[in-house]
Amino acid sequence: MTAQVKLMQYRDADCFGATLDHTIVRDLPRDPAIKRILIMKWGGMGDIVISTAIMEDIRLAFPQAELHLNTMPAWQALFAHDPRFSRVWCVSLQQKPGRWRAYRQWLAEVAAMQYDLIIDLQTNDKSRSLLTMLRLMGKAPALLLGNHPRFPYTIHQRQRLPQAHGFQIMQQTLLCAGIPLRTFAPKLHTPPSSVASAGQLLAEHALQHKSFVVFLCGSHACSQTKRWGAKHYAGLVAHYGQQGMRVVLLGGRDETEECLAIASQHPQHVVNLCGQTSLLEVPVICAQAAAIVANDTGTAHLAAATSTPMTVICGPTNPLRVKPLGQQVLALQLDVPCKNCYAKQCSHHSCMQQLTPQRLVPYLAEPKHA
Repeated sequence: MTAQVKLMQYRDADCFGATLDHTIVRDLPRDPAIKRILIMKWGGMGDIVISTAIMEDIRLAFPQAELHLNTMPAWQALFAHDPRFSRVWCVSLQQKPGRWRAYRQWLAEVAAMQYDLIIDLQTNDKSRSLLTMLRLMGKAPALLLGNHPRFPYTIHQRQRLPQAHGFQIMQQTLLCAGIPLRTFAPKLHTPPSSVASAGQLLAEHALQHKSFVVFLCGSHACSQTKRWGAKHYAGLVAHYGQQGMRVVLLGGRDETEECLAIASQHPQHVVNLCGQTSLLEVPVICAQAAAIVANDTGTAHLAAATSTPMTVICGPTNPLRVKPLGQQVLALQLDVPCKNCYAKQCSHHSCMQQLTPQRLVPYLAEPKHA
């Protein structure tokens, strides 16, 4: 008989255990000349949501400064009603035709605003290249803060934090600039209109407070190996149905087929809201849920902005680096030899296929009815 593969558990204490260096390279909050700050953060949804905790600490450290955010067009809606920023602007830097035109537009935008401090929370080849060009143009501020100790940053940590969660890498960046760490969960600002529309959607389906569980069962179309699978999620619907709980499916365009496959098997227990919510309506609905079960997907990070217990299923991605923030979040992963492979395609998908609903159930938070 083959031995059963061990199921690993990960919480905040496991994922955020790297020792941070509290050495202050330059105490920026004490500099009265810093009046206008640009924060650069692009990346995927998960990275963006995690960074909102870092943005909150920057806001608290510079209460009198004018704060601007440069992000990607897809995430502009997340910050449309965010009082921390006096300006949120986007330039689509991912397009291939017209790339250099976009670069010139970005450089002109930054140069025109005459920032006193730029904080690069992205710190990849593209952001470094743009800031290098800005310096060569003589238009960069003297204060350039980045996540890694290399050119063109004038303020940075003394050495790179190896193999750490992205949140801790950004925390280390703040520490070297003298910015205190005060925020340890995503900080989103949801407008009343999103709260009202989400509430109306729940009312239309008679979904009362804590009477349902949310499944975030999809992932980006090019990362389907991160999906636990419609068959497994459908099996989990049956588990919650026996407890008198309904299941709400949330997701975007890439998750449509996955959600339909689950809903078609249990129409009496499932409310399929895939594609019917805006980004900021997701945490409003999740806050009303009794529990959340999710893949390693950007939407899980939105859900982590709530206090609802959440179980995140990881396979090809490393929970130590991708787990959403929060004490209420438990990440699970089978200890198979090929875990953390980050492969986009797989012939056996053992990390997910061998994790059956029956094995998952004992680790789920017990939903409590209102």
